[in-house]
Parts: sequence; structure tokens; C-alpha cells
Amino acid sequence: MRSQILIGAVFCLYSLLTLLPGSAADPEKLSPGSLVPSWPQWRGPNRDEISPDRGLLKDWNQRAPQRVWIADGMGRGYAGVSLAGGKVYTTGDFPDGQAVVALSIDGKVLWSKRMTEAAPKHSKDGSRCTPSIDGNLLFAIASSGKIVCLKADSGEEVWSRDFKEFGGQMMSGWGFSESPLVDGDRVLCTPGGADAMVVALDKLTGKDIWKCKVPGTDIGPKGKDGAGYSGIVISNGGGVKQYVQLIGRGVVGVRASDGKYLWGYNGVANKTANISTPLVSGDYIFCSTGYQTGSALIKLSQDGEGVKAQEKYFLDATKLQNHHGGMVLKDGYVYCGHKHNNGLPICVELASGKVVWGGEERGPGSGSAAVTYADGNLIFRYESGEVALIEASPSGYKLKGSFKPEFIGREKCWAHPVVIGGRLYLRDQDKLMCYDVRG
Repeated sequence: MRSQILIGAVFCLYSLLTLLPGSAADPEKLSPGSLVPSWPQWRGPNRDEISPDRGLLKDWNQRAPQRVWIADGMGRGYAGVSLAGGKVYTTGDFPDGQAVVALSIDGKVLWSKRMTEAAPKHSKDGSRCTPSIDGNLLFAIASSGKIVCLKADSGEEVWSRDFKEFGGQMMSGWGFSESPLVDGDRVLCTPGGADAMVVALDKLTGKDIWKCKVPGTDIGPKGKDGAGYSGIVISNGGGVKQYVQLIGRGVVGVRASDGKYLWGYNGVANKTANISTPLVSGDYIFCSTGYQTGSALIKLSQDGEGVKAQEKYFLDATKLQNHHGGMVLKDGYVYCGHKHNNGLPICVELASGKVVWGGEERGPGSGSAAVTYADGNLIFRYESGEVALIEASPSGYKLKGSFKPEFIGREKCWAHPVVIGGRLYLRDQDKLMCYDVRG
């Protein structure tokens, strides 16, 4: 009898959870407070920096986010966090090397696994890679150019490859910063080699599936050879599944089936650092870089068995340039921080390139701003540490409150904020802070 009552209670609880807003039938997208929050990779479940959470705080002026916990032991770095299976993951530099760190959902360090035997010479004061989680496999890239596959529950190494095997090369000296993409049976990464700009590896063994050669200066004269600092995204533009990546020479498309180079766009390349992950919308790609470069909308269309890319418009640096805080596309509008080394909130209509609002007002913080979307609002995390809530609407700029995290260190706050399961995660070098943002 007791067992029947228990089963009935569990069933009722499950039924209630699945009826909550944002939960649907997917246990990975339950409402705030979910037992299974999932942000398994760079920029979230769909690599678009959009949180599936609902029922969050709508106005921080009325009630600011409350700290849940603060943890030490992340190491030195600017990497973001990923969440899967009730654990939190990131990467950081330590005296004995660069490592992946795993924490429990309540902020206790569970394990740390070195990816390198010494602190990378080219890491420039910290890691950048956000680990990608697929089941019990974790994939991460060290600044030195080494991709590792670990067991997510223990940190045990499954396999590793060094980008030197592919003639790996960065466009400039900050070290590899990519967060790998897992797609089906493969993991994608960007060594930046002359004959292996992008490679697909078997996710279980690390063996080559294909290597893509990109024609370098044939794309255009701007920029430099080698990998950029961006992350690969998936597009089906022009009716062909492809991997889109921002490299040293600009944006490129690579056919997913066999690694064939499809197209390249040189307009947003600069010689210092191409960083922001491109946005995908049907047949269109929106891309932007800093260093006084600018932004562009590219249309992809079928070209025989291939795909061609056509520039629809270009916005010069005075209108829109996103340094490294990332961009969000929501309901046909691009939201991000504008100007190099600045995070001036801005809203641009994707279809036309028209600046709808912003681009001049600084907001509550200074420096570049990393941006995430959650439940109708944008969360701006400024380089100076302040965190702001801004309404995601083309109707106008509306600041809905801000707060200063409990800890703001001496280094720049570049790690992107993550919102999942009703919690806001903020990395600041060795510390990781968790805040309650449930409504």
C-alpha cells in the first residue's frame, strides 16, 4: 500500500512539472528549479545563447538576484561553464597545467583533470574553452592546441589529439580558444592548419573522419591565416547541411557530410582577432568582429552541388561591431554590445541592418559585455563586473535593474553568463558564483 502511495505521489509530481511553463515533454527544459538543468556546451543547448528557462525574475529593481553559493578552485581563466547530468564544468590554468574542473550542482569541486603538463605558454593568463558534454563524454580544447575526451563523471581520459598533427595555427597569439561542437557521431574543432582548417573526429575514438582545406587568401586579403577565436555552428543554408565557422580570413562554410569547403566571406576579417560566434537564421548568416571592422548579413543559396554566399549588407564599425561578448538573435532582431572594448547595448533588425535602438548608452558597467537571453530579457555581464537586466524588445532600450556580484576580481570579467534551471552562473577567474533568478 505504501509503495502504491509513493508511486502515485511521484507520478503527480512529474505531471505537475511537465505542466509548468517551458517544460513541455523535454526533461532537459523544465521550468526554473528543474532537477536536470542542461547547458551542455558553449552558448547553450542550441549554441545561440538563448536559455529555455521560464518564470524568471522580470525586474531586478523590485528584487535583485540572490546569491546561492560561491566556489573557489576554477583556476585562472575566462572560460564559461557548461551544465549536464547534475554537474557544472569549466576549464582553468593551474601551476601544474591547464585543467578541466567538475563541480556538483551545489558548488563543490568533484574532480580536476589536467589537459596539459604545464601552464600553456600561449594561454595569455587563462583558459577560454567551455567544455562540451555528450552523455558521459566531455570534450575540451587546451590553449596549447590539444583536444581531449574525458569521462564526464570521473575525468578519466578516453582519448586526446594534438593540433600539431594537423599543422595547427592560430591567427594571432592568444592561444586556441574554441569550444568543440559535438554533432551525432563526431566532434568538430578548428586546428587552423593549411590542409586541416576544420576537422571532424570520431567522438568515441578521436580518429579522423575528414579534414577540410580552406583556400586561405583566395577568400580575400583581409585577416590572417589560421584559426580564429570563435565556435562552430550548424547551418542548412542553401539546402546543404554545413558547419559555419569564423576563422582568421573570415567566415567559412564546410559541408558536413565530407568536409568539402563550400564558401568563404572575407568582409568581417581583421588581422588581430576574429571572435564572435556567427548567428544562423535559415539561409542567412550574421557575423561581426571588433577592432574597427564591422558586421554583415550573408545569404546562402544553392550553387549546383555546392553553396554560394552573397553579402546582403555590411555595417561599418561606427554602426555595429561586436568585440567578444557575443550576440543574440531573437524574433528577427540582433542584440549585443557595440563598439570595440565596449558593451553599449544595441538592437539591430536582422533583415535590413537598421539600428532600431541603442549603440550610444553605456549602461551600468564599463568595457565589453557578454550577453545571454532568458525569458524575455537580456543579461549583460560587463567587463567591469556589473550585471544588468535589459528588456529584449525592439520597442526601445529598457534597463530593468542591475547588481554587483559578491566578488569582482582585478581581472576583466569576460566569461559569458549562463542562465539555466532558475540559476545564474558567473565565472570570475578562480571563483564561480551562482545566483537565484527564479520569479
